[in-house]
Amino acid sequence: MTETMNDWIEKLQLEPHSEGGYFVETSRSDETISLPRGRRALFTSIIFLLNADNPSHFHRLSSDETWFYHAGSTLTVHCIFPDGHYEAIKIGPNIANGERLSYTVPKNTIFGSSVTNDFSVVSCVVTPGFDYHDFELFTQATLIAQYPEHASIIEQLAYRELPEK
Repeated sequence: MTETMNDWIEKLQLEPHSEGGYFVETSRSDETISLPRGRRALFTSIIFLLNADNPSHFHRLSSDETWFYHAGSTLTVHCIFPDGHYEAIKIGPNIANGERLSYTVPKNTIFGSSVTNDFSVVSCVVTPGFDYHDFELFTQATLIAQYPEHASIIEQLAYRELPEK
């Protein structure tokens, strides 16, 4: 039997994420590191599920985030790097087609993710560990003002208005 998206959500007890998709935190290091922005866990990890109707909206982290493919459709990570250039990285099982099993998004990169078919299940490891104080969501207007050359993808993956907290 092949698991449906709802099977994954139910069995893994995934919850909606503010950037889009569904997640559950699976690990948070007991070890911490002192940074100018405060103490952070050495790393955190989540299981993350995205589908075609529920992408990961454009956001930025103050830490590196490594994505690992597990199941489902190919996922595209859309990156606007600090120098302004855009790149789409495919994460999935089809390595002969240039897909990667994992990819690290460098800190301070604006990124979001989309799935064209059905859904994708990945893990994400953030180093130093994830903290909502280091997480920034963006509106379409803010990003288009900074990166008008990327307006098409920004309109697809940035919120018109930020969701309520």
